[in-house]
Amino acid sequence: MEIIIIGLITGFLFGFLLQKARVVRYDKQVGALRLLDMTIIKFMFSAILVSMVGVYFLYDLGQVDLSIKSTVLGANIVGGLIFGLGWGMLGYCPGTALGAMGEGRMDALWGILGMLAGASLFAEAFPFLRDTVYEWGDFGEITLASALNINHWPVIVVFIIAGLLLFVWFERRGL
Repeated sequence: MEIIIIGLITGFLFGFLLQKARVVRYDKQVGALRLLDMTIIKFMFSAILVSMVGVYFLYDLGQVDLSIKSTVLGANIVGGLIFGLGWGMLGYCPGTALGAMGEGRMDALWGILGMLAGASLFAEAFPFLRDTVYEWGDFGEITLASALNINHWPVIVVFIIAGLLLFVWFERRGL
């Protein structure tokens, strides 16, 4: 029960931050797709960097176990194309569609219905996908640190520095 409450609190906090950062706004979504407004990119990359530090810190303390998923290029490429197509057509990604719906924007309902339809289609197509797309470029359970055969912290530090430099570059260009 405690884990459910923690998840609920985390979800509310993430939704609150999505709304406060205005990334659930259609104009921000389209701006990101057109590479004219990097608000969403900065928000998501910040979340990734903070999560990366937090997860690996907890991992090093023995508080969590990592569940590394297999790196399958075929599935990542096909899934990314479908995700990008849906985002481009609708103007919302899955998380922001739910946030926009929470704000009362009924156009986001199309995205939610699309997610449900896509999940149903994926479930039906999975046996075929497992034997085809999920076999294309399967590298197993790897991380960048394990591929380089180094500790995870130097990789995290490089990502943080790169992220900060990217944020500065965006700000200097008014993005």
